[in-house]
Amino acid sequence: MIRKLKSGQFRLYSRKKDPKTDKRKNLGTFDTREAAEKHEREVQYFKRH
Repeated sequence: MIRKLKSGQFRLYSRKKDPKTDKRKNLGTFDTREAAEKHEREVQYFKRH
């Protein structure tokens, strides 16, 4: 899940909520949406390999 911050940057959050904190994990902050989407693809690849 990618959200735009007030600063204009984009933050990648985990798809599922963390059961302990009931919040989504921050998986990185990026300057462009394309960079955040690229990293999300890398994370999904890594989870399955």
